[in-house]
Formats: sequence, C-alpha cells, structure tokens
Amino acid sequence: MQRDMHYYGTYVMARAAGIKQDVARIIASAAQFVDDNAAKKSVEFKDGGALHSRPTAHHAVHLKNLDREDQRFVWVPFHFLPGCCGDTPETPLEKVDFTEKLVCRNGSKTAEAMVNNHLDQHEEEFSDELIGITAHVLADTYSHYGFSGVSSRYNKIVNDSFDLDVDGSLPEETKAYLHKREKEFRKKFSEESGWLENIKSWFAETLSGALGHGPACTFPDRPYLKWKFTYEDPERPSQVRDNPATFLQACKELHKMFADYASRKPAISTGTGAIPFGTIEAEVDAILRFGSNEGDQVPTEEERSNKWIEAVTKNKLLGQNEDFPEYLGIEWLKEKSKMHGDKHSEPAKNKSIYQFYQAASYHRHYVLRKLLPKYGLIVA
Repeated sequence: MQRDMHYYGTYVMARAAGIKQDVARIIASAAQFVDDNAAKKSVEFKDGGALHSRPTAHHAVHLKNLDREDQRFVWVPFHFLPGCCGDTPETPLEKVDFTEKLVCRNGSKTAEAMVNNHLDQHEEEFSDELIGITAHVLADTYSHYGFSGVSSRYNKIVNDSFDLDVDGSLPEETKAYLHKREKEFRKKFSEESGWLENIKSWFAETLSGALGHGPACTFPDRPYLKWKFTYEDPERPSQVRDNPATFLQACKELHKMFADYASRKPAISTGTGAIPFGTIEAEVDAILRFGSNEGDQVPTEEERSNKWIEAVTKNKLLGQNEDFPEYLGIEWLKEKSKMHGDKHSEPAKNKSIYQFYQAASYHRHYVLRKLLPKYGLIVA
C-alpha cells in the first residue's frame, strides 16, 4: 500500500476506533514511516552512547533489495509477512514447502498471532509506535498477498497477462495513466539497478521479477483497481484481484485492532467509544473506489490522500469536522539528525524516533525468532 492508506487511512481508522488525535497521529506516522525509514544512519553521542538503526524498507529500485539478508530482515517481517500455509487452506502444513510458506496471505494465522502479541505489549513505552508498525504489516497483507519478500519463482508473472480493467468500468484516461506508469516503473527499475544490454539473464531476472510484487509494478497498491494476471508457475492459478474489496477488509481489520488497543490502554481513548465500522463503511468504500468510475480524475496518490482528508475536514466522517494533522516522519528524521553530537544519550529514549526504532527492533525479533519458527519457518 501507499501513503494514502498507510498514513491517511490508518489515521482515520484509529480515530474512528476511539483513539485520541495525538496518539492516532503517532500511530499513523509510524505506519507510514516503515516505508520511509530506508537509510541506515547511526547517531553518536559525546558520552559514548550511540543509536544504531536498521532500515525497515528500501526504495523499490535499490540494489540492497538483492541482498538476501536484507530481504529476510526487511521485506519479510515488515512488508510480506509469511502466511506459513499453502495456496489453499486445505493443504496440510507438513506438505507445504519452504518457498510456499514464505508467501504473504491475507487473513493468515501468522497475522492474527502478530496482532494479538503486539496488543499485549500495550504497557511498553513504545507501544503506540509498535501498533503503527503492526498496522503497516497487517494492511500490507491485504495488498501484497500472493507474493513473498524474498527472491522467489513464486513471484514471477507472465508479462503480457495483465488485465487492468476486469469489469470494464475503468475510465480510459486512468487505464492510459496506469500503462504509462508501468512503463516508467520498468524503465526506472532497469536504469537505477544498473542494467546493461549484455548483463547475465539470471541477474536481470532477479532484478525485475523475483522480489515481492515487483513484476506487478504498483498495481497491488492501488485501492481502486480490479485486475487480473497469471503467474509463470503453471501450478499457481491465475489471479483476479478486487483491490477495493480487500482494502475495505483491511480498513475493517485495522479499525478492530485499534478499538481493541484503545480498550486496553484507556489513557489514549477519547472516552466516547469507537464509531462502529458499519457506520462509516459506505464512505470508506467510496474513498477506496475513487478513480474507478467515469468522471473521476486520474487517481494519483495525492488525490487519493485528499479524499481521506476531505472526509475528516468537510464530510464529518468522524461525527464532526476536525483538522487533519500532518505526517510526523519528516520531523522524526530532523529530530534524529539534531541528536548527533549531543552531550548526553539518555534523553534520546524519550523521543518518538527512538521509540519507533525500539518498536521496529522488537517487531523484527518477534516475527523472525518467535512467530515464524512456531509455524516451521526459519528465515533468519
């Protein structure tokens, strides 16, 4: 998913679930910051202390994506949570091989276990940031399902198999825009990854089609899209994707998680209780479908984000109109930069950026060392 969901949609679901504005802002910022925390930069303090952080993402065309260690420590725990099951629920776990277990699944037992475990950490000082990270990972299971976070044959798609307008309702202008973006994505991917005309075919294949949903470009992340494609693996069935339906389910699951979190941590609750998801479902569905109907403008990420903003500031989605706060990620990065060279390291622990790194470290360790091994998957 992209910023329209990871920040704006997440914020709205947190507020609708009865969480105070300032906490909802931190949660939503942490959810988006998972994608923006792409650089490894340490902070050194004069008293000898240090803050070392590990990225929670890399840009799509970054060569670090080829590093198998980075795939397992970044993409697997934060963006493609393995489902640890087969393509069909009936497949016995003992008959599911390693590669198939790695595939991300929506509604998986691993996602449910992750959510329950992280909710149990509500007394930790970094719990708000942790719930934000949880929101990112959970939401991504509803867009990245069917793909895995490592270089895998399971991720490869027949290039000419895309149908971006399954029900024939997508505006022609939008279809043209998507095909243009697809070409730009593939061109940028090849240029920034250092392709050469005589490069070995296996290397090019790794860059273009083996990691995550790279071969599907950004189609899984666009909420309004109904599309289909065919995997290269003949044993995997062709896929028909209804993004509006799965994104709506993601919103419902986020709302449920946030309401549970607010009930466990009364200090963050508005005290008025959650707005039932059914009350806002129709408007949320309309926001997600923006761009899929004739008359809609080309749905850029910014325009999709604006739909969430308008719902809160003009359309009383939350019961009354209220200001929509800005994303904190840029402020966190500035905060981190200012800490470098500080005399004392201890004050850093009270900063949101430090608490984000605490939460990210906790999440990574839990997923890789506890959750996945429980289901027979050892990846790190």
